[in-house]
Amino acid sequence: MSVTIDITGLPPERISVVPSPLGELGMTLHALSEPGHHPELQGWATAVSARLEPGLADRLCEADFLWRTTFSDVFAPFAGIPGGRAVPGATLAEELDLLDKLTDEQFVHAALEFTCQHRYDVPEAGPLEDPAARRRALELAAARGTVQERFTRRLLADPPAVRAWLRQLLRDCDDAFFADIWARVQPQLAADARHRTELLRRKGLTEALSSLSSAVSVDEEAGIVTVDKLLVGRTATGDGGLVLVPTSLGRPHVMVLHRFGWQPSISYPVSGSRPQAPSVEQLTRRLEALAHPVRMRLCRHLARAPHTTSELADAHGMTPPEISRHLSVLKKAGLVTTRRRGRYAQHQLDLSAVARLGSDFIEGVLR
Repeated sequence: MSVTIDITGLPPERISVVPSPLGELGMTLHALSEPGHHPELQGWATAVSARLEPGLADRLCEADFLWRTTFSDVFAPFAGIPGGRAVPGATLAEELDLLDKLTDEQFVHAALEFTCQHRYDVPEAGPLEDPAARRRALELAAARGTVQERFTRRLLADPPAVRAWLRQLLRDCDDAFFADIWARVQPQLAADARHRTELLRRKGLTEALSSLSSAVSVDEEAGIVTVDKLLVGRTATGDGGLVLVPTSLGRPHVMVLHRFGWQPSISYPVSGSRPQAPSVEQLTRRLEALAHPVRMRLCRHLARAPHTTSELADAHGMTPPEISRHLSVLKKAGLVTTRRRGRYAQHQLDLSAVARLGSDFIEGVLR
């Protein structure tokens, strides 16, 4: 599973690395509403939430599904500007102006992502123009609760009013807490953008894009960028560009905007000391390797001390070839290491790899 971006014919000058204050505000709101996704930010999130004025906190609750259950594309309005060449604004005010340039249909589609009411990467009639799509959107919103249903009814009845309400909400967030956050993280994001741009100029496309995350790979011959995620999607740059958006608060998320008709973009966490999570394929292999009862029992021995194949065969009442097959599965999953001691090969469980499985699983599904 992955999201692919067809970059056939894309020249380097149409790849832009640009921080987004509106995108970072969206990440900030997500971290506040889902601290479990960002355990390293829980103390900060608690402190900010405690300082919120009650009226602002209530308004945030009215729309938190725009950044809690999904990261709505209303936080990337540059991508919806016709021509596919726009980039994020330098200030939050500039990006809110870009939000105003979206059509009502674009805004409604992006704001209704939480209903999963349409295919994201193919053209479909929207709820403003199609009565059946409108009914379906309301049904799905109602299934999510009265708050979402009320918001959806307001949105479908008067998109400009909801857009103005959201714009004011985001400006109030800027006044209350985000301006200070942006002043702190903007230099880091700008420095990362300069570094990636220079990497693109000096080392080329593959080196620059692959440096974003271990989840991003490039096949220049095929003209495909692949982002390893637990979903399937596709998009293409066509005559437009590709925008790379660094984020300071977004880890572990690597977000790929692949909405039909919008400019593709990748939002990636800036470099840090945390190790990258394994690929979806690697994670699946590890979980499947541990799912077998025999291999679970082998891990019990291998966690305590190194053992040879013959020792394990004797302990489990199995033949050495049977043990070798199970060890091979564990080794391919990266869970067992082998080292030679004279004539003997000893196997041992990689405790650090097993200890990371929980966090790797969470990061993999949240990526």
